[in-house]
Amino acid sequence: MRRQAAVEGEVGATRLDRDYERCAEITRRSSSNFYYAFMLLAPERRQALYAVYAFCRFVDDIADDAAVREPALMLARWREELDRVYGGEPTRPVSRALADAVRRFTIPREYFEEVIAGVEMDLTRKRYRTFDELRLYCYRVASAVGLICIEVFGYTNPAARVYAEKLGIAFQLTNILRDVSEDASRGRIYLPLEDLEKMGVSEEEILNRVYSSNFVRLMEFEANRARNFYREAEAAMPPEDRSTLRTAEAMRMIYGALLARIVSSNYRVLDRRLSLSAPRKLYLVGRAWASGRIASLRG
Repeated sequence: MRRQAAVEGEVGATRLDRDYERCAEITRRSSSNFYYAFMLLAPERRQALYAVYAFCRFVDDIADDAAVREPALMLARWREELDRVYGGEPTRPVSRALADAVRRFTIPREYFEEVIAGVEMDLTRKRYRTFDELRLYCYRVASAVGLICIEVFGYTNPAARVYAEKLGIAFQLTNILRDVSEDASRGRIYLPLEDLEKMGVSEEEILNRVYSSNFVRLMEFEANRARNFYREAEAAMPPEDRSTLRTAEAMRMIYGALLARIVSSNYRVLDRRLSLSAPRKLYLVGRAWASGRIASLRG
């Protein structure tokens, strides 16, 4: 009996290893900014974040993939799978890895529910009248992910949750600025309509990718808002948690550099998708590692 239990344990561990490798491959293939930042983590924490990323990637793609015929039904199925993740009976490779991760790091289910709710917003609306409306969307699709991540990174001061929330909003606003053209191709405008009106830009100009001085003014206004959230996140960073949150700091540096690139291009995002090179991302990850190392030595 002991031998049989040992063999079953080895088989289970091998399958879980394959599940985690599947999640790692999804993260690598996406060429996500997250993949580079995750390099700073110890293997167990890095694996957990791969599982989190893969889950969020699958859920997010439901709203963006035109090949998905019944996206609302697919989201409902992922919500059911989340029941199984937290009930200990996951059925998919990604969710088996996620179940292991949420158990190891005690990640609250409510954050994953927020992510799904954010993707549901993409299915039901293509405009946001005010920034308050957009902020809720940003919280759900980005801040909630940040709140999941810091549970894996580790922290001691509850202010780290404020840091994660502000940083998530800053990241999502940066994504929105980068992806104006891509979103327009799907008929979506995330820039608040009240801001378009204030700057004299029509919805039709966004959808038709019209670059103008008014568009530049609009984008500068939105970039300043994003910068404010980056500043608020920095101010909320608990000094005692700087070393454990260095992966989040790497993300802040990468996304901050992306925002700077968008600004320096004079917001030429309507006919191209701006990004950072892999060497640039690796350099920023190295800077974050060094800063975290110095913080840990001082602490």
